[in-house]
Order: sequence, then structure tokens, then C-alpha cells
Amino acid sequence: MTVAFDYQTLVTRNKGYISADTQLAIGDATLLIAGCGMGSAPAICAARTGFRKFILVDGDVVDAHNLNRQFYSHSDIGKSKVECLRRHILEINPDAEVEAVMANLDASNTARIVGRCDIVFDTVDTVDLPAVIRLHEETARQGKSLFTAINVGFGALVWHLPPDATVTWPSLLAEDTEKVRAAGGDPNSYAEVYISFVGRLASSLDQEVLDVVDSILSQMREGKPCPAPQLAVGSFSAAALAVSMMHDHLAGYPVVSSPSLVLQSYRALQTKVVTIE
Repeated sequence: MTVAFDYQTLVTRNKGYISADTQLAIGDATLLIAGCGMGSAPAICAARTGFRKFILVDGDVVDAHNLNRQFYSHSDIGKSKVECLRRHILEINPDAEVEAVMANLDASNTARIVGRCDIVFDTVDTVDLPAVIRLHEETARQGKSLFTAINVGFGALVWHLPPDATVTWPSLLAEDTEKVRAAGGDPNSYAEVYISFVGRLASSLDQEVLDVVDSILSQMREGKPCPAPQLAVGSFSAAALAVSMMHDHLAGYPVVSSPSLVLQSYRALQTKVVTIE
């Protein structure tokens, strides 16, 4: 039996948790998902929450090793991530407006794409630091809010950067680059700079996360390819945290913002606010 889609039916059971005014704001907001690997879980969570306008940007295809944590199916392997994610969103809400951009963000497209959204969700691979920095700087320049998430073992962190944030990815990475240079390291080495950044959060991270990060970065220093281990729990945790914070942003509630971030650890059974120093 074919059932006609009705948006109000989709969001009926949000009532009591999401006000009518906030549900309208959610439905009207255009959400940019920059990076549709880990970003696939937040995109699906957002669609089920009632977001119905999406811009999906990613130049990659689905690989078999993505299936342990990303919102794709075995039949998606080898296909464009943005096209597959677009299909999955439309399977939830056939009336959604979903633009799929199979490309990486670069100097030629970032400003234009950011200019057509209301909220930016960033999970661009941090190995491509220029793209990350460009996205964050352009979002701030256009006066828009950005949420970025990292899969952290059996948990995740979500960081909200409002347009007037003074502590940002670009500012922190610039400081870390100088620290590496001052210590006699290679300031152009992603591994060296990222180690410095992780050190800011080390006291708040689970030991197993620190061990995994150390192993990854050691291999990167040796020039070996090293896909980062990540879990479905982390991706789903990031989705829950990010969409909750986006809801609060659109509802006008206080949102934990830079220089603080929200860190969830199911290993430690706690959620905490961590201030980056």
C-alpha cells in the first residue's frame, strides 16, 4: 500500500519536545553537510527531526570500510556518497529539497555554497586542512553558525562556532603551527600540528582514544596511509549531539559555544563541557 507523504505526520511525535515555532524554523533552515562520510548520520538524524532543505557536499564514493559507521548500505558501495545520502533522505521525506554536490570544497566553490545555506555542519576530513580553514573562515565572514564534530571512540565531540567566535579552527591551528615551529618540528606536517591540537584536549579524552590517535599519527609521520579507526557509536553520538545543539540554536536557547565544546564518552558514561585553552 502506498501512503502519501505528509510532513506534519512526520513531525507529529516531536510535539512536546520541539515547539511549533522551532519546528517551523527547522523546516525552513537550509543545512549544509560538508563531508558526507561521518556527516551522513547527522544528515539522517536531521531529516527525521524535520529538516527538509539540504546541501550535501563530498567528492568521495562509498567504500566497504565505511559501512561500520556511516549511514550507507552494501548496495551503495562504489557509488557517490552525496547521491546515496540524497536518496536515503528522500526515502524519509520525499518532499525534501536535497542538492547533491559531488565535489570537494575548494577556493572556487566554498563561498557560493556557504552563501546558500543557513547552518553549516562540518565533517570535512581534517587531513585537508586548507579546505577546513577556508570553510570556517568563509562561514564566519558570511555571519553564519557552524557546527563541527569529531568521532571520538565510544563517543564524540561537537563544537559550535558562532560568527563572532574568537577561538576557531584557523586560530588554533595557527597557534599549533607556531608551537611546532618553535619546537624545531615541521610546521607543514599535518601530523605534527594535529598532535599539538589534540594535546589541548588530552586530559578530557579516554585513554584508548589517546592510544589510537598516537598510533595513527606515528604512522602518518612515517608517511604510511592510516585510515583512522572510528565506530558507529561515535558517529551516532555526533549525530545526536549536533542535531540537539542545532535545535537549541534555532529555538533561541543557550548553546555551548567556542571556546567550549561538548564531549560525550560512553566509555566514561558522561557528557561534559570542555573549554579549549
